Parts: sequence; structure tokens; C-alpha cells
Amino acid sequence: MTQDTETLARAVTSGDRRALSRAITLAESTRPDHRAAARALLRVLATAERDAMRIGLSGTPGVGKSTFTEAFGMRLVEAGKRVAVLAVDPSSARSGGSILGDKTRMERLSRAPEAFIRPSPARSSLGGVARRTRDAILICEAAGFDVILVETVGVGQSETMVADMTDLFLLLLAPAGGDELQGVKRGIMEIADLILVNKADGDLAATATRTCADYAGALRLLRRRPQDPEGFPAAMTCSAVTGAGLEQAWEAMCRLDAWRREGGHLTARRRAQAMAALDQEIREGLLTRFRAAPAVTARLPALAEGVRNGHLTPEDAAEQALDLFVAGEKPLPRP
Repeated sequence: MTQDTETLARAVTSGDRRALSRAITLAESTRPDHRAAARALLRVLATAERDAMRIGLSGTPGVGKSTFTEAFGMRLVEAGKRVAVLAVDPSSARSGGSILGDKTRMERLSRAPEAFIRPSPARSSLGGVARRTRDAILICEAAGFDVILVETVGVGQSETMVADMTDLFLLLLAPAGGDELQGVKRGIMEIADLILVNKADGDLAATATRTCADYAGALRLLRRRPQDPEGFPAAMTCSAVTGAGLEQAWEAMCRLDAWRREGGHLTARRRAQAMAALDQEIREGLLTRFRAAPAVTARLPALAEGVRNGHLTPEDAAEQALDLFVAGEKPLPRP
């Protein structure tokens, strides 16, 4: 570990916001030297032994995730909590840059000294989270934040990875009627700890109440999980505009978090998440090394052309490429 890494780690744990931003930028970098420095930094920060409540938030586009995040974050700040928001934005398919900017949509929260907002482009990552979101969570935790809220791109079949790196998963939905319940995948319902029907105000208040009852009924049909107390998963109404229901939602989160901590379920959950992260890192690392292998880069264009022309099946081409990769890998020295 270099002197610069030690200095950065001390600055992060002391609450230096600029150091926090630099640390997350370092963790998000794909440069080999930055990756090595980021791993060293995370090893040091792990010794801080600080513990935050990690909350994942997802929902369909237009449901009001950013409005909810700001209103909910301000409530927590007013209650004396330090809040970090990791907002993963949609990305341009061409440039990879972020299309939206959560700091511009959370003006009040971004000005609060007790809050930290970090938007990150999702780029090509599946799951609605950036690849290094887990690292950013650990860095924010070491910086002393009490609550870390991960706001994801949106709901879909592959948008559930946030549940593999947070303690609680919130699903934000809009008031709707008719067959709208059928549009929500069972998988996302099964991992949700709390369903919040937003926009429960004005003319939509009655509709939100009915929608909440529909989801509550659907949740009762799902099998109760052993890590959940009676009454969870739950469905509630709230309004990010008026603030109605936000306090009740926070109290429900605290009850569930306390139950899991006291019963050892949270420890088991985080250990399972660490194993999932290990598997992900191995897969990503293998893919990176595969694409960088000289034998593969020399032969892959021809194999791809063979597949494109129909002279090779994708399976045969992949088999040849993998054989080249394995043959070119040097065996690791025995410890």
C-alpha cells in the first residue's frame, strides 16, 4: 500500500467529502493501476468497522424515485442521520455517459451538509446498478454515513442485483388500477421488503389506497420468508410531495432491520452477498483477461467473421477461443 492510499483512507474515515469523491472515482476506474490502488484502499477501509443501514430503491421510470429519495433523505437528515445516496443513472449507449443527473433533481438534499449524493452511469451493467456500486457502498460506510440509499435505474427482469448488496429493498410503485398488478414481475415482488405506492395525494389518494390493498393481497399469497417478522413484506402508501407516510415507512424499515440484526439474519445476508460478489468478480475478471489474451485477440476477429458468415456455429467459435485462452494462460506458481 502506498503513502497516497494511506492518506486517502484517513481522509475518507475522517469525513472529508472531497476524499470520499476521489475514493469512489478510484474504485470506479478500470485502469489496472487504479484497480490495484482501489483494492488496497478497500482493505484499509474495511478495518474501520462502521455499520450503516443499506437500502436499495427501485421502481418504474416516472414513479418519482428521485423525488422520493430527496424527501425521504431530508426526513432522515432532520432526524440527525447522515445520508449517502448512490444514484445510478441511465447511460448513453454510444458514449456511456450519464443521461440524467440526480444532483439537479435533488437540490435541497444536495445542499445538506449531512448528505452526500453520487450519481454514476450504469454503462453496460445489468441489474440497474453500476459495477462498482458495492465498492461505493463500502467506502460511504467507512466515511461514517448512517444510511446508504442506492437508487437504481428501474425495474426489469435483470434489475434485482441491488438486493444482493443492500440490507433492505424498497419497490416504489405508482397508483394504478385494472391489470397493472400483472405488469409487476413476481421475482421483484419476492425480493421486495417494502412496497411503497407513491403519489398518494390529491386526486390519486383513493387510487393509491386501492392499489396498496391489491399489492398487500398479492404479498399475502407469497410464502413468508424466514428472515422476515410477522407482517413483512409489507405494502404502504406514501407521498414524496406532501411527506405523508414517509415516517411510517422509515419506522417499518427500522423494525425489519432490528429484527434481522437481532436474529442474525443480517449477518447471514451480508455473508451471502459477499459470496455473490466473489462470483461476480471472478466472472468479470475472467472476461477481462480473456479479451486481453494475445492469442484470443489475434484469432477472435476471424472466428467472429466465421460466425457472421455462417461457416461456424457460435458454440464452435467460442470453444476455439476458449481453447486458445486456456493454452495461453501460464499456470500460477504454487504457494
